[in-house]
Amino acid sequence: MEVKIGVQNAAREIVLESAQSADEVERAVAQALEGGSKVFTLADEHGRRVIVPAERLAYVEIGEQAVRKVGFGTI
Repeated sequence: MEVKIGVQNAAREIVLESAQSADEVERAVAQALEGGSKVFTLADEHGRRVIVPAERLAYVEIGEQAVRKVGFGTI
């Protein structure tokens, strides 16, 4: 699933493919913003982690689950 993270005072957004569900990402964002955690951490499909200070989050856009197509499509 594609996740876009906007960070305050940063020119570009962070875009990554996460294996987590939309609900899991939403819970992680809510926990970071409630003050339970000082950072928002998300792992991508390759095991890399993105860590953003919770106070600097501008937005988090959660895309739909991507369905990967294999083979040739119909013409």
